[in-house]
Formats: sequence, C-alpha cells, structure tokens
Amino acid sequence: MLEAELLWALGTLGGLVIVAALVNWLHPAHRSRLRRVITLFVLYGIALGAGYAFRAGGNEAWANGCFIAAVLLRAFSLVTLLALLVFSILLPVLGINLPMIASDLLVGFGYIISTLIILEHRGLNPTSAVVSGAVVSAVLAISLQSTLGNILGGIALQLDGSIHEGDWVQLENGKQGKVRAIRWRHTIVETRDWSTIVVPNASLLANNITILGKRDGAPAPQRMWVWFNVDFRFPPTRVIDVVTEALLDQPIENVAADPKPSVVCMDFSHDGRESVASYAVRYWLIDLATDDPTSSRVRARIYTALRRANIPLAVPAHTAFVELKDEARTHKREVRQVDERLAALATVHLFQSFKPDELRTLAEGMSHMIYTRGERITRQGAVAHWLYVMTAGTADIRITNHDGEHATVASIKAPDFFGEMGLMTGEPRTADVVATTDVDCFRLGKETFQQVLLNRPDIVDELSQKLASRRVQLMAIREGLDEASMRSREASERDRIISGIKTFFGL
Repeated sequence: MLEAELLWALGTLGGLVIVAALVNWLHPAHRSRLRRVITLFVLYGIALGAGYAFRAGGNEAWANGCFIAAVLLRAFSLVTLLALLVFSILLPVLGINLPMIASDLLVGFGYIISTLIILEHRGLNPTSAVVSGAVVSAVLAISLQSTLGNILGGIALQLDGSIHEGDWVQLENGKQGKVRAIRWRHTIVETRDWSTIVVPNASLLANNITILGKRDGAPAPQRMWVWFNVDFRFPPTRVIDVVTEALLDQPIENVAADPKPSVVCMDFSHDGRESVASYAVRYWLIDLATDDPTSSRVRARIYTALRRANIPLAVPAHTAFVELKDEARTHKREVRQVDERLAALATVHLFQSFKPDELRTLAEGMSHMIYTRGERITRQGAVAHWLYVMTAGTADIRITNHDGEHATVASIKAPDFFGEMGLMTGEPRTADVVATTDVDCFRLGKETFQQVLLNRPDIVDELSQKLASRRVQLMAIREGLDEASMRSREASERDRIISGIKTFFGL
C-alpha cells in the first residue's frame, strides 16, 4: 500500500510540475489557480503521513480516518489538476475562455462525484451523506438568502455573458469604472480616480447597467463631447471648417479615426444675455481610462486652430475690459512686436546680408502662428508660399514614400527655420513638418518677400548660393556624398534655384 501511495504521490507531483510550467508559459494570469492544487496536494501528504503515524502507534481507527481523508484529498487534487489543464491550458489555446465561476462549478461537481465514489468504495452508504447534505443545504439557503442571491447573480452574470472582465460600465448612481473581476458574491469595479467599488452581484442584476464602448457585443469607441464658444458674428461654416481641418489633419492620441471627429454648431444665445454661438466637437474615445487627458488634447487642437484663424474664444457679454488706449501706447506695442520679429529673423542666415530697412519690411509683414503637439505645420506635396521661423518648440521632418510608409528624416529645434524653397521658388513641400511640442513661430509670405526682392533683384545670386548650400548639405547627410560630389551638386542646384526664383517672381 505504501509503494502504491508513493507512486500516486510522485505521479501527481510530476503532473503538477508539468501543468505549472505550461500555465506559466501559456496563461500566466491563471497562476493563482495553481495554489489550490498545491494546497490540496500538501494536505494529501499530511493526511497520508498522519495515517501511517497513527497506524504505527496502534490507533487503527484514527489511521483509517486519515487514510480516507488522504484518498479524498488525492481525488480532489487530481480533479483540480485536470480542470487546470483543461480550463487554463487547452481551452485558451483553442481560443475558448470560460468564466471562472463556470470552471469552479464543474470542479465542485467533480468533488461531489469523486466523494460519492470513494465513500461507496470504502463500504459507506453515500445516500445518507446526500440526504444529510440536502438538509444542511436547505438550512443554509433559508439563513443566507441574500448571500445566495449574490452568488446566483454572479453565476448568471458570467454564464449569460452580459458583463465581462475588462468591460467599462456605468452604474445606476452615475459612477463609471472598469470591471476588474466577477467573483462569486460581488463584482469589483475600478474607477478612473483609483478607487474600487465592490458591487453585490444581485444589485447588478436588479438595476440598469450601461456598458460603455460596446455595441452588438463587439468593442466600439465611446462618443465624447468637447464644448467651446465663439463670438456669434463669426460664420458657423468658417468656425466648423477651421476646427474640423485641425482635428483631421493629424491623428490625435486615443481618438478613433473611424468614426471621424466632427464639429457641430449647437446653439445661438437665445436669452439675450450672451453674444455667443455654442459649438461642440464630437469624437470617439478608444481607451476609456484616459478620457480627460484625451479631451485636453482635443481642446489644445481647437485653441491653436482658432488662434491661427484669428477667431477668438467668446467671453460673456457682460464681461468688461478696461484698456487705456493712446497713440504712444499703441506705438510702443507695435514697436515691441516688430522687435520680436526682427529678433526671429536674426536667426535666419539667409537674411544676414539684408539691410535694416529690408529686414523691417519683412518683420512688419510676418504673422504669428502657434501649433500644438501633434499638429502638422506643412504638408508634403502642398504648394504654400511661406517661410516659417520657429522661436520656440521642436518639430519632426517626415516623408511619405510611394507605399504610404512614413519616416522621420530629421528633427528641428527653435531657433530654426524651414519652408524656404516654397517661399522663394514656389516648389511643393518635400516633407511634412509635424510639431512634437507646442510650437511658436512667425510665418513670412511671398507678397512681403517680393517687396524686398523687387527693390533689389541682385540679392537673388546670394540667396540662391545659400539655398543651394543648405540643400546640398541635407543631400550629403541622406546620400553620403563626398566633397567632389557636393561641389558639383551645389553648382547645379544654384543654377536651378536662380531660375526658379526668377520665374516665380517674374524677374
């Protein structure tokens, strides 16, 4: 008997080691289920050792009791081990994931059946045990009605698949959270503010629960709203176009591409007290855990888009601003703005030989632009006759090949400039420039630059030489050109740029 028990123990231990290794490899989330098998196996060993100890001491009655307990624990260990192999290894590999309660119920039935078989094999009457169990169960059912209701609720929730672990739900009190676990008695819901709500399962069944971000049983983005107000004197079509273009131009982190974000005019002031038009951005949220940070990124995109279009956000009509205006104050502000632009132009080596009055002409015609992180400043292939002078922030230069693949070829950091070929030759943009932080810059257009160029056409030669040198340096980095190739390329680039400038400005 001892040899047989040792063989059983070694076989069970070997199976436990193999199953534990498979669980750790294939389904680490189910490691907690290994504890039950280990606990049962340890108890089996203790009961078996106690039985032989009592037998050696001449206490046969206690020895038999321990041996029966050992056989039961051995059977429970095998049932649990088999369940672990099926529910934690085989079924997940096949893509089938049953609820934990379902596996627990099947394991429980296995315990009952194995207990009845062992009792009958040992010469005991299992009928009396079943009758006694039924009486005890009836007493427990009467005294623990609420607990049993929660347990049955947990079974129903998992078996009918109405709520799953990982679902985002909104409870009847308005609280939102992610279902972390559905237990026998309660369901654990973790909220965004790092709180945990323990909801009795019976309450989930008795109340209306909203499952967020799911339709027809499949995951779906959650629609979100961001509101903003604009002075009602600005046409709604223009406001909608400006904000929509900014939202769709570049992806926003955690905002779904389909359905696309949209902008709607919701209302005009109807009480006569506010001179505003109310707008809303509707976007669809991918990860419900980061709703506020995503809305913040959307608001930043709205703000910079409106600022670039010179559309101010509205303030209440009864808000009063007192500002003292006189010619001296106005002149001082204009001088300060021009000085800021002159300081920015000083960082552009293309204009280092320009005369003070020429630089002032450029500064007076420049416009201030801002971009938030993730926005595209220039688009590859677009025709835009602007030079950008960055005064703050960083940006990436990205190109798209014929297969639609994107690659970052360089990064720029203020103070710097880009877009000079679009300004001087009218060439399409050769790359995207995307803000990687908030970017502050000035934009110089063709009309302003033309005023300087027409007054002094001879500056074309100098500009073309600097442009050619800058272009060839970039080519050398990308293509690995040697000195001779760079000189040859620079001469041809210079001739091409001179021709382009003269043609573009009609010189």
